[in-house]
Amino acid sequence: MRTIGTSAFGLRAPIFKQGDDVATIVTDIVLNSGIEIKDRDVVAITEAVMGRTMGNYATVDEIANDIKRLTNNAKSIAVVFPIYSRNRFAILLRGMARATDKIILLLSTPTDEVGNVCKNHPFTGMNYDEYYKSVIAEEGTQAEVYIDNDVNVLKGMGIDAFIAADIHTKDITRAKLQQISNNVIDLTDILHDRSEYGLLGSNKATEEKVKLFPTRAYCIPIIEKIQHNILEKTGKHIEVMVYGDGCFKDPVGGIWEFADPVVSPAYTSGLEGTPNELKLKYLADNKFNDLSGDALQSAIKDDIRAKDSSLKGNMVSQGTTPRRITDLLGSLCDLVSGSGDKGTPIVYIQGYFDNYATE
Repeated sequence: MRTIGTSAFGLRAPIFKQGDDVATIVTDIVLNSGIEIKDRDVVAITEAVMGRTMGNYATVDEIANDIKRLTNNAKSIAVVFPIYSRNRFAILLRGMARATDKIILLLSTPTDEVGNVCKNHPFTGMNYDEYYKSVIAEEGTQAEVYIDNDVNVLKGMGIDAFIAADIHTKDITRAKLQQISNNVIDLTDILHDRSEYGLLGSNKATEEKVKLFPTRAYCIPIIEKIQHNILEKTGKHIEVMVYGDGCFKDPVGGIWEFADPVVSPAYTSGLEGTPNELKLKYLADNKFNDLSGDALQSAIKDDIRAKDSSLKGNMVSQGTTPRRITDLLGSLCDLVSGSGDKGTPIVYIQGYFDNYATE
């Protein structure tokens, strides 16, 4: 009897640099991994590899200059609801401060949209209101900081322009700010010509440079080439995806691990959709509660083989995860690869599309 279902392996790789042939390198690593490649296996590559090899970097000056252009050289800019992060936002704030004479910073309370607290952060120990104010001051820019969840506190201040600086709630914030001013932008507008995500998903590279989130146009040819290479060399049809943050919430710190605009900016067509699964516990406790042992296993396997192509709304699927396949795989990959010194930016997943009836 088969005992192993889904397995995931972090594959070590060289340090990727701008201009590297990602498709060839990843193909070689997979083929030399010792893993027996099977149809519908998944190869996932972290977005950092794509961003680095693409060379999609931006300087603080480039950020500042684009903000000046977008805001018509506004002398005062309100930056509204940024996340609390030294790595993700502080360097962007530096560019914003460099673009104007005065920054009015509106911070949400008690946390940002992904669960980071403003004061006495449990992991960094930072007081982000004080830290962000110091970043602005370092640029010789006047700073005012307000902690409030209502954008209407900014009314009547004579502010020239507004930046909706949040990630997943930016459309709501932007709409509220547009009731105050006609001069409103969000992070996707800044350097939009360099990435469809603008500054969303960017990471600090140096004190004066950020790595932008990789573009779909750059990623798609690479992942399709990897898929083609593996098929050509092994005869097996695999799926390939690029992944960023895993979109899971830490139960202790309360932080939602999702500062990227999407979990996966690019993936092959076989990863489209959501799982279509039966809940084994429901079948065992209800439909087949009078069976046990081999008879129970056989009955459940028969139901799995005969299940409808779509179980949406069916009681036998209640409790199964309704997330997209790429979001589920992204969470798995983010946990396997880590974000520190493991050196495994490629994750190989096997058996993900198998089920209890698969021999």
